[in-house]
Amino acid sequence: SSKRRIMYLLWPLLFLHVSAQRLTLFDDRLKQPKQEGRVRLVGDLPSSGRVEVYHDGQWGTVCDDGWELAEAQVVCRQLGFPGAISVTTGGQYGEGSGPIWLDDMNCKGSESSLSECSFKGWGVTDCSHKEDAGVVCETGTNITSNRQFSVDNSLGLSHDLGLLFDSGDGCDFRINVRETSEEEELTFCVHKIILMFYPELNITNDSRNLTVNVSQTCHPHVSAFLRYLYTRQIDVSITSAQCLHQLAFIFGVKKLMEDVGRTFTLLLPEDNTFLTQVSMYEYGVRTGDLVLQENVLQYLSWNCEYLISSPVWSTISFHMMDALLQRSDLIVNDEALLLEALERWIQDKGDEISSDQQASLLNHIRFLLIPVDKLYEMQFSSSVLRQNHEKLYLTGLLRGFQFNALPFSKIRNKMDNMSSEYLSRIYTGDEWSVIFNVSTVKYPRYDYNYNRRYGQNNRILTFSTPAHPSALYRKQMVFWQAQVFLSAQECSNYGISCYSFPVARFVANGNQNMYTSTIRYSNRLILSCKNENNVFHVQDFKNSMAVIPNNSSMDLPNPCPDDYSFRFVARPEYI
Repeated sequence: SSKRRIMYLLWPLLFLHVSAQRLTLFDDRLKQPKQEGRVRLVGDLPSSGRVEVYHDGQWGTVCDDGWELAEAQVVCRQLGFPGAISVTTGGQYGEGSGPIWLDDMNCKGSESSLSECSFKGWGVTDCSHKEDAGVVCETGTNITSNRQFSVDNSLGLSHDLGLLFDSGDGCDFRINVRETSEEEELTFCVHKIILMFYPELNITNDSRNLTVNVSQTCHPHVSAFLRYLYTRQIDVSITSAQCLHQLAFIFGVKKLMEDVGRTFTLLLPEDNTFLTQVSMYEYGVRTGDLVLQENVLQYLSWNCEYLISSPVWSTISFHMMDALLQRSDLIVNDEALLLEALERWIQDKGDEISSDQQASLLNHIRFLLIPVDKLYEMQFSSSVLRQNHEKLYLTGLLRGFQFNALPFSKIRNKMDNMSSEYLSRIYTGDEWSVIFNVSTVKYPRYDYNYNRRYGQNNRILTFSTPAHPSALYRKQMVFWQAQVFLSAQECSNYGISCYSFPVARFVANGNQNMYTSTIRYSNRLILSCKNENNVFHVQDFKNSMAVIPNNSSMDLPNPCPDDYSFRFVARPEYI
């Protein structure tokens, strides 16, 4: 078996004497040239300093003309930081020397490197070094915890192989890790036979060294990654996840890439600024990791309303916005709010996105599901954006009014069966949802005003919704009962059987059958932290029941086990 073969090949290494010779001289001819367009920060801290870029064999500075937060975001993300905090101008981090490579920078904020942005031309400038630009990057200090998750793909001998890596006895292969600065380089002495188990590295019997370029912020994690190549075991935290994923990508260790991607999903709730999540999505795009992209998009969709109100909203890229707007699991108050947020994003981007790109995003808005009163008000509002896309807006308004005025049987034949424009997202306005928190569930107490609206039991809430968002059904009400059961006896009191707790029940009180030939309900249960920007679980109801999973079975961990809320959302859809 492969396991026996590995053990057979590795046992001799484990019995090497401490006196075994270690390589000290290597052939430097295999070193790669410095990467064109690389950036570095010159200052006292790794996360802030004067920006310098590598071009034509030497480092040079950047003029502060046009130097704004979008440019800083590109620099910081290129260096592996989650994002930028601020920019500096006027040579605040000292005056550089040599050429001033870049001037009149104009970045969109979504570029993967600074040299992809628009600028005058290499070395074309009217600036002096008194105008050298700098940045202050986000270091992740906003992260609320640094919990670790273990990845274990070990095949045996992990402990002994880990000691072998630690000691370096008998190592015969050098890995050179270059940082962003020209002078600094890390060297690790490892065992060629270990690397040969990773065919993507193309290590041959004649190979003596390997040089890789790794961003400065990932330097502290290189040793742990190389140790993983021996042991197949590693601990992953939110501060190390992106670097370990990047290293796994560089070395072609696909299994670790997948594992770190899944682990990062568990860590998504740890950063309530959304900087880490957006950065990880863009990284997933660059590395082609579709699983990572989907995991991040799902989390951001669940937390869309918080994302819209955060400073990060205006910085996200066109392709990320395009992917988000196509989803039906977006949680927002209503579709009108989403349109307003998109219009604000387009205005903030200005000339960074074309008219065709603007139109393609606006076409993802589900005008049919904008509340009819807001749809009516839209025709009287005006903006440059709406004037530029007047036909698109008028078509959306017309289709919206048709949707609200005509039976679905009339218009369904004119619709593409695959169209999502008449499918509800997860709308959480008061008209469609009800909420109560975990303290109400665990410690119920009587409150006159609360119970006057919801009934006599704090864990049984009653409310009503229109049968459907269409104006045809807005006066036809469905009465709902939302419950949370904590024991089998409570379930039994209502004549139902429950096998796991807590369990939620969301049921219409008898009159929904009159709509079953036209309307169905794909209701959702949302779990979110009461005082934080964090939706950590969304679940559908099966036969009106939803078993609330524990942390071990939940896609995301519950970051607030003692202070979270349950939101029951009615989602009517035409059949």
